[in-house]
Amino acid sequence: MTKNEQKIGRFLSLVLRHDPASIGLSLDSQGWAKIDDLLTCLKLNGKKLTPKGLKTIVEASKERFSFSEDGDRVRASQGHSVNIDIKLTPESPPELLYHSTCFRFMDSIESKGLSKMSRQHVQLCGDIRSAHEIGRKHRKPIILEVAARLMESHSFQFFKSEDGIWLTEAVPPDYLNGQITI
Repeated sequence: MTKNEQKIGRFLSLVLRHDPASIGLSLDSQGWAKIDDLLTCLKLNGKKLTPKGLKTIVEASKERFSFSEDGDRVRASQGHSVNIDIKLTPESPPELLYHSTCFRFMDSIESKGLSKMSRQHVQLCGDIRSAHEIGRKHRKPIILEVAARLMESHSFQFFKSEDGIWLTEAVPPDYLNGQITI
């Protein structure tokens, strides 16, 4: 993937997850954007991308994005702050899941737990390594262990996104088992 495609991939995350209107794009109720519309809006905003370049970005994105079955639309797999319904089906989580954060949020997390903030779900990883990778944006990420199966037994629902990230509405502090240092 070229540097330009990497840069546009990060921009696509912003647009398809949080702010499609910033480039004049509309998403349908399930978060899909027509590829032709996306490429046109990108071009009008000074971002050149071909259909082949988009395919490269989607394939290299570790399933952050996906194409529709007919190949005419694209969307972000999860992490949206715009209100969409990506049609997730509840799934039984593993015993433990993990969340990456940074030190400045710990006081709030310890008292209130994990909340979705402006997004539609709290995002959790199935293993420590993945949580650490996601947390690398923080200089020294703190990995929190979540008692997911216990939460499920207390009627919390979990969903697994197309890119393997586990999603739930919130994680109250009683379900946080502690921090893992890497």
